[in-house]
Formats: sequence, structure tokens, C-alpha cells
Amino acid sequence: MLINELFTAFLIPLYKLRAMRNLFYFSLLLVLIWSCKSAKTTALVLQNKQTNTKISDTVIIANDELQYEVIIIDPGYSYWLLSRAQPRNYYSLSFLENKNIFFINEWNRRVNQPFLNDPKLYELRIDYDPNIHYGYEVNYLIYNYFIYFQNRYKQKL
Repeated sequence: MLINELFTAFLIPLYKLRAMRNLFYFSLLLVLIWSCKSAKTTALVLQNKQTNTKISDTVIIANDELQYEVIIIDPGYSYWLLSRAQPRNYYSLSFLENKNIFFINEWNRRVNQPFLNDPKLYELRIDYDPNIHYGYEVNYLIYNYFIYFQNRYKQKL
């Protein structure tokens, strides 16, 4: 009889402890789910401080005088450019032009060899004339796209 009373005395508190522990874990799980959801919406609403516009997945570089247009459509590039790329004027214009010539030649070589390289990655040929002065901004954005592309798709140009 004494054993029976001791058993019920210890059984009830253990049951309450398990219920409290389960409630704690459930609450912790809800907080984690809520915090992950709010982080995603924060990343999507990140704004460019210079232009005060929302970041899109498309970067368009155009110059009517030289009659060219560069369109970069790659999810995540705009965010990467703002968050991880070196700031403007970090590289010299001649450095960017030389690197871009090298990267573009390799890119075009891979476009022309779809059986050796993934044709989903290398779809379009890039027409870049080294004799045309495109300016710092164009060379900066193209160079950083190649850095982003290599990092994201694990390619080595």
C-alpha cells in the first residue's frame, strides 16, 4: 500500500513535467518558424539606398550613344552585387576591361561547345568589342556578374 501511494505521488509530477517539456518544445518550434519567415520577407524587401527602389532580378545597362544594351537576368545577382561585391572604383578601368575580355572570350568559347559545357548555363553569346569604350559602370557590372556566376554555379572561367 505504501508502494502504491509512492508510485502515484511520483507519477503525477512526472506526467506534468513531460507535458511542460512538450509545451516548451512546441513553443520553441513556433518561434523558430516565425523568425525564419520574417527573415525571408526582410530579404525580399531590401532596398537599394542609392535609388530607393526595390531590388529586382534584372539589371539593365544601356547607352543610346553607343547603341548597346546589356541585360542580366539572374535571380540573386542584384542582391549579391549590393551585399558582397567590391565597391565601385575599387578596381581600375583597365583591370576591368582586361578581365572582361578574358571572361567573355572563355564564355563565348563555351557557348560554341554545347556538348562539352552545360547549354543551360551558357545560352547566349556575348558581343563585346574591346575597341569600344563602354565606360566604368558597364565593365564593373559585367565583371561582377562573372564573379557571381562562377561562385553561384561553381564554374571556373
